[in-house]
Amino acid sequence: MVQVTVDKDLEDLVPGFLSNRQRDIEKVEALLARGDFDGIRIIGHSMKGSGGGYGFQFITEVGAGLERAAIACNTDLIRNALSELRHYLAQIEIVYR
Repeated sequence: MVQVTVDKDLEDLVPGFLSNRQRDIEKVEALLARGDFDGIRIIGHSMKGSGGGYGFQFITEVGAGLERAAIACNTDLIRNALSELRHYLAQIEIVYR
């Protein structure tokens, strides 16, 4: 398990935020299949900007990695980032304070 402490005021928003990151994985996989690196870059940029705001610094880091990998058109790095995000989302335990 990966324990993340999140501001109690965000308790109502966090489930939706994390659900959207699951959908982002599916979207990136579909974009990758089409070779749409610009679409992947946009999703990565969005993750980079929002993760830390919700208390999920790792999502910010994955988003930055996705953005860089998409700019470089590096499919291996994109797949690795998706795998890391998938694993993180499966392991996360949230503590609200």
